[in-house]
Amino acid sequence: MRIVLISTPIGYLGSGKGGGVELTLNSLVSGLLVLGHSVEVIAPENSKLCESNKKAKLHFVGGKEQISMQHQNYDSPVIIPDNSLLAGMIEKGLDIAKQSDVLLNMSYDWLPIWMTLNVEIPIAHIISMGSESSVICNLISKVYAKHPHNFAFHSKIQANDYPDIKNPTIIGNGFELDNYIFQDSVNGPLAWVGRVAPEKGLEDAVYVANELGEKLNVWGLIEDENYASKIEDSYPQGTIDWMGYLATEKLQKELGKCRVLLNTPKWNEAYGNVIVEALACGVPVIAYKRGGPSEIIQHGETGYLANPDDKESLISYVEMIDKIKRNNCREWVEKNASANIFANKVVNWLNKVIKDYK
Repeated sequence: MRIVLISTPIGYLGSGKGGGVELTLNSLVSGLLVLGHSVEVIAPENSKLCESNKKAKLHFVGGKEQISMQHQNYDSPVIIPDNSLLAGMIEKGLDIAKQSDVLLNMSYDWLPIWMTLNVEIPIAHIISMGSESSVICNLISKVYAKHPHNFAFHSKIQANDYPDIKNPTIIGNGFELDNYIFQDSVNGPLAWVGRVAPEKGLEDAVYVANELGEKLNVWGLIEDENYASKIEDSYPQGTIDWMGYLATEKLQKELGKCRVLLNTPKWNEAYGNVIVEALACGVPVIAYKRGGPSEIIQHGETGYLANPDDKESLISYVEMIDKIKRNNCREWVEKNASANIFANKVVNWLNKVIKDYK
């Protein structure tokens, strides 16, 4: 199969701005290449694919980045800036896709979904978020009525955000497991990983660390400086150890030393990449039972699920985290979330998309 991927227009691959989409794209490309498919990627200037994906052709596009839909109101209008990066990426992708089998869009934005109704080229969409925009949600419903196979979701809970999708395609996610080293560090520190922004709920994890008299290691791009400063000022100095944004190789080495990952989102995560990354290193996870993480974590086996926003439950589960066998965590990922398993699911789905256009 000849597949053309459109990356996120939020930031270049490797910047961390694209959040989980960056990791998902690299894992998918890796899995597709192993399966023998031809892959080309359309991405913003300065983007880099991981070393194992050198066989994929990378096309660069310049222009103004999009504002993430999760940082706008649900009823906000669609905004396409002058010299739009997204428009340039779509234009480039459509041109290359004329000699390919399918165009696979990984950006959560209105324009590429709308184009599905206006070109004969098969355009498939991996939807990376729950319903964050009424405009996009309504458009997905409209496109689904004509092309019911053209959308795939990471989790059932995420797909439920789109009520008109009656038979959603669920593909989960996948990870290049050679990039994650298992560590049996049962006495390590507390960890939190993610973009530092209000919807990620970092303050709840810091509360837990402070109540337990411990330090919280925080990895991730500080997207909202005011939010980060407000949390830091609310707790004793040294409660948070800001570790910065690290690429996968460096992150997994440090994350694997931790005894538990806290995951405290205030919104419905579509999947939960950092949860699987932690599990791949043998690190159990305590998360709110909200969104995709509640489909990943096996309560009592690979971690614990707490009721949403129940910080006291988080504390109780941290105190009993040594009951979780770290081998269980790695084994779950190997059986459910490898790059090859993910790529096979995507290929099976894309075959259905392509068939509908013949």
